[in-house]
Amino acid sequence: MKSLSIRFGERIRELRKERGLSQEGFADLCGFDRTYISGIERGLRNPSLIAIGALAKALKVSVEELFSGL
Repeated sequence: MKSLSIRFGERIRELRKERGLSQEGFADLCGFDRTYISGIERGLRNPSLIAIGALAKALKVSVEELFSGL
């Protein structure tokens, strides 16, 4: 079974792509560096609660939706 970090990263990538956002464009919306977004999507970064809130806001979903299906 995949780790929670990897599944969360895959979920972020899925939602970002559904919205037609590049990593760079998404990072700009979140106020993060593109390499940080890349690390999250690959399961290498463990975002804080504040970062998770920023990701949800940029994707226009609730925090609960970010974790849906994990």
